[in-house]
Amino acid sequence: MQHHLKITTLFLDIGGVLLSNGWDRAARREAAAKFALDLPELEERHHLTFDTYEEGKLTLDEYLKRTVFYEHRTFTEEEFKAFMYSRTTPIPEMIELVCKIKEKYGVKIAIVNNEGRELNEYRIRTFGINKFVDFFISSCFVHFRKPDADIWKIALDIALVNPEEVLYIDDRAMFVAVAEGLGINGLQHVTYEATKANLEKFGFVVA
Repeated sequence: MQHHLKITTLFLDIGGVLLSNGWDRAARREAAAKFALDLPELEERHHLTFDTYEEGKLTLDEYLKRTVFYEHRTFTEEEFKAFMYSRTTPIPEMIELVCKIKEKYGVKIAIVNNEGRELNEYRIRTFGINKFVDFFISSCFVHFRKPDADIWKIALDIALVNPEEVLYIDDRAMFVAVAEGLGINGLQHVTYEATKANLEKFGFVVA
């Protein structure tokens, strides 16, 4: 099986692959406890508007006005945003693995992720993702969100590659399946060890 010889480009998710998830359910639960918010109300408002934020059609301030600051609070927007940003932690072994593959094999690397602009830029810059990634096809930049197939199609166009040249890594099985439906090679990330072993099957062997 020689299909790995055609892989010239890695498409990667960020949350759950290179970094922890950003503003996810666990982070919102922590925020509700810390800031004494009504969690069901926060969740309802979040789900009604977060997709619009991730598509780059709302600023973070506008999102927060709809979900948290629609009434007077005893804390500031800056305090709340600082908490949101603080929830991100790196997955250093995965970042190191991707950097080693790029250095050894010269592959192009593109991010294909769902994230709002402010959170996305903070996460990318703070944890140095921009130092080894060639393209960012983020939902807030291209105005399409996974699982809309158009976000992968845009990524293919920007990277100027055919689907069979690409390996897409995401922790969500459904997103991997959608990419595979476009002819892209898919790999669901579960653990570092499993992903490293699966990458070896595509010819990417690093110490």
